Amino acid sequence: MTDQAHTPVPEGTSAGKIGWIVVVALMVIGMFVASLLLDAGKVYTVSSEQSWTEYESELADIDLWMVENSSGARQLEHYGAQAGDTRTIATRADNAAFIKETTAASYTNPVRAFVVKEHKRGKSVDLVQYTGAVVFTGWLPTGDSPAESSVKSLMGAPMSVYQWKPTGNVSNWMTTESIPYNVPEASRPAGATASTSRTIGIWLSAILTLCIMSFLFGDNPFYKTAEAIVVGTSAGYWMAYSFYTGIVDQLMINLFPDLVRDWTTPGLPWSYMWDWVYVIPAILGVMLVCRLLPKGGWIARWPLAFIIGATAGFRLTSHLESDFLLQIKQTITTLWAEDVNGNFDLWASVGAVTILISVLLCLVYFFFSLEHKGTVGKVARGGIFVLMITFGAAFGLTVMGRITLLTERFDFLFKDWLHLM
Repeated sequence: MTDQAHTPVPEGTSAGKIGWIVVVALMVIGMFVASLLLDAGKVYTVSSEQSWTEYESELADIDLWMVENSSGARQLEHYGAQAGDTRTIATRADNAAFIKETTAASYTNPVRAFVVKEHKRGKSVDLVQYTGAVVFTGWLPTGDSPAESSVKSLMGAPMSVYQWKPTGNVSNWMTTESIPYNVPEASRPAGATASTSRTIGIWLSAILTLCIMSFLFGDNPFYKTAEAIVVGTSAGYWMAYSFYTGIVDQLMINLFPDLVRDWTTPGLPWSYMWDWVYVIPAILGVMLVCRLLPKGGWIARWPLAFIIGATAGFRLTSHLESDFLLQIKQTITTLWAEDVNGNFDLWASVGAVTILISVLLCLVYFFFSLEHKGTVGKVARGGIFVLMITFGAAFGLTVMGRITLLTERFDFLFKDWLHLM
């Protein structure tokens, strides 16, 4: 955070206040002129209406054998099918006998293929017979025919397989698309209008960017205000993002799949089912929230210790793979490199030899059992040069990354805001 004592704004003096008033006035005047002369920050959009129609299909007197707890079985139960008889297919002979007892319509080819696949793995399969009537729905863009649609519906089959009728439910909404700022007025699509909300967003982004850049002139109220806004909005955004990606998409989706499917994710695959293992992280999460209790903060230490230990274990294996084994693997390579045609590759061979020599020089530098004198000292100094080159390259890469961020901001200011490029 910034240090109040280093703010170069004279406090309690009329000259300091007048100076900042002049700066703010010049900024406002400059932005007003830019908005008039350059059409700065103005965003034009074109809107179009989207319409989708709901269709309904009904299958009466179904008779299907499905794999127990499969996605198709759960989908049938969701739409009203009744589970009846069960059958365990343990061997190929059982499968052959069952095929003779049933019809191809009730014991479908996908289910048969799955049973055969499981038998090859030495496993038996439990089948459940579903009967009754099934009523299911599907959505298509208004005007599209279900008879020609390949959109998946019941058990992954396309909508064209079933007979559909409209339910009368139609969903309409408007979609808005921004037009590039450099499109001339004569070339804009019909109905294009200036978007007040998006224009305000561009201006706010530009003003906050300039406030952050004002730190080049020293700590000041503009920088502090922009800093507080960035920190606050980032915290709010990542809290909402973590809630949906962590709690909803990782926890609730495995504990309450039907609730999530009806609440936030209508297209959730039917392969998701309740998994008791996720009760453990749910309990740990509740214990972690106990940190907010006045007298129950100690409860949060247990899940926190588990998280730290598990994270350390995962990181240990990943870093052991990337920072240790992978570097050894990249060092132990053939010095005689060849291309795909079997011809000698000069530059690849030079690179392999350079890496090998550099690694040996660095190892000698870190070998402290021998005093770094004579030949050993000269080799160790070579290791120092290699390390300096490595650190310099890493520092240069970091600087280039920061410069890339800076150029991106200038690109935004001169293109999206001022329309000068």
